[in-house]
Amino acid sequence: MQPIVSVIAPGMMGSAVGQRLVENGIEVRTALAGRSEATVARAKAAGMVGASDEQIAASDIILSILPPGDALGLAERLAPALRAAAKKPVFVDCNALDPATVLRIARVVQETGAAFVDGGIVGGPPKAGYNGPKIYLSGEAAPRVAELTKYGLVMPIQPGPIGAASAMKMSYAGITKGFTALGAAMMLAASRGGTAEDLKAELSSSQPALFAWLTRQMPNMYSKAYRWVAEMEEIAQFVGEDPAARKFYEGAARLYERIAADYDGERKEVGALDAFCKPKG
Repeated sequence: MQPIVSVIAPGMMGSAVGQRLVENGIEVRTALAGRSEATVARAKAAGMVGASDEQIAASDIILSILPPGDALGLAERLAPALRAAAKKPVFVDCNALDPATVLRIARVVQETGAAFVDGGIVGGPPKAGYNGPKIYLSGEAAPRVAELTKYGLVMPIQPGPIGAASAMKMSYAGITKGFTALGAAMMLAASRGGTAEDLKAELSSSQPALFAWLTRQMPNMYSKAYRWVAEMEEIAQFVGEDPAARKFYEGAARLYERIAADYDGERKEVGALDAFCKPKG
């Protein structure tokens, strides 16, 4: 019997994951109350069905795919419905969180009698011609969730307890998004210092792979920067035993916070980054 899956929320990643499941014959529920017209339209285009908290709690599997700062709040909001559910679902937190944060969410969920699985997403949203992303899973109930591999998702089981999948995600994102922050900081410094064109020329000749990666990643970052603030803060907690590393990721959080504000405002720094990334023509 096919499982019923709830995906919250229908953002860019959540709606794409939902659509992949719908395309493989799964009923996918989501929460649309209070969401914007654009979000509602995106969910409907993906084939997702709006549902109440009680209907979501009646699913077989709940995938929480949210900005990191909203993850605990969702678990707390759904707790009464989960507690009242006759048949308990498996709640999977797929957000970019420090393992310590995941354990707090796990306690909220497990106190309702529902099973909890730790998840970590590596890669971009599902799309035609792309098999990913990978959603790493850890925890005792992980094999129950990995059954969704039959319906189009890639869900490797990360050995270890709850927190292991999030540790994998934190480590990976700390490199990729941390490096994007480092690249942005130096592109902006070179622009302020009047050496942007010289830096571009040097990178493109001596570090062509690095230059190609940075100039491809940078424009895709602007609209996501607001979400990466909390993610960098979670990574700062993850590396907390290393004071220097913690300060680096706290600084990255403030950089993404500033870029997010600039993207929604005058776009001076975004314009400088765009100019750096623009190919010669």
